[in-house]
Amino acid sequence: MRRSASWSSSGSFYRQPPVSFSALEAKSGKQDHPDLSVRRQCSLLSLARSGLYYQPCGESAENLAFMDIIDRQFLETPWYGVPQMARHMQREGHQCGRHRVRRLMRLIRLVPICQEPKTSRKHPAHKIYPYLLKGLTITRPNQVWCTDISFASGKRSTGSLSDPPHPMRRGFLYLVAIMDLHSRKVLNWRLSNSMDASFCVEALARYGRP
Repeated sequence: MRRSASWSSSGSFYRQPPVSFSALEAKSGKQDHPDLSVRRQCSLLSLARSGLYYQPCGESAENLAFMDIIDRQFLETPWYGVPQMARHMQREGHQCGRHRVRRLMRLIRLVPICQEPKTSRKHPAHKIYPYLLKGLTITRPNQVWCTDISFASGKRSTGSLSDPPHPMRRGFLYLVAIMDLHSRKVLNWRLSNSMDASFCVEALARYGRP
């Protein structure tokens, strides 16, 4: 039997839960309807008639066992997301891919505890400087430098750009790099476990300015 489906307000697709005869009677407020057929009652209540006869089959024994393994592992490593948990299942010899792990973790409502980097949040009191390179043609080395701050994780990722960064045991390591725009040469770089300005100043102090 087909189940009725709809779109949520956020634009995601979801399935409506099946409706039983008792639910139909509770919505209509009456127990007996000799003058109304089941089809007419469903039409008045905007319900799918196929949902009245649907009986949920539940999860298989294999999925229940996988959910128990995931739940016990999550107690040990609450920072495991879907990719990490899927790799753990494969290391243990279970045939459980990432899509199934994601569905089972959503079913038992497991959300990883992960510290996220905040390198892109600007301070509201900081001044916004104009872009001085607009219309400038870079024709020689040591004419223009660029610099940026990023974070370095402590574990190897899966290589996919969609995977979130893996946290270190305590926060993140932050990387600042200075590069010449013409030659693409990295002039200097520094690592720090905090977002203070001292390691950025140290990286700039070696070469001065272009």
